[in-house]
Amino acid sequence: MKVAITARGNDPKAEADPRFGRCQYFVIADVEKGTFEAIANANQNAGGGAGVAAAQALVNAGVEVVLTGNVGPNALRVLQEAGIKVYSTAAPTVQAALQQWQAGGVSPLSQATVGSHFGMGRGGNRW
Repeated sequence: MKVAITARGNDPKAEADPRFGRCQYFVIADVEKGTFEAIANANQNAGGGAGVAAAQALVNAGVEVVLTGNVGPNALRVLQEAGIKVYSTAAPTVQAALQQWQAGGVSPLSQATVGSHFGMGRGGNRW
């Protein structure tokens, strides 16, 4: 099973990023193999549609679970339609988020936690 964690760096010790579509990296853990790989988020600076493009990249990578702080409505819809489970976490690092998920300490998301264009630095959005 592949689990993607939003991150500010490209390894398991990296700081977790609470933004989904605008995170710097997705660190993907293959929990069966015990391996990690990082995918740079090519859409983090897009003017719009960053979340949807990021979600599609994870669908294409075969991810089954996403751990993040916040996700917008369009990205969540793409992930859910692909059968990817999305969980909210405030863990400080990628490794901590993965451990929290493995222990059952994260909450599944059934609706978006932020509006569209969250994380772009407009309208008082914070990350």
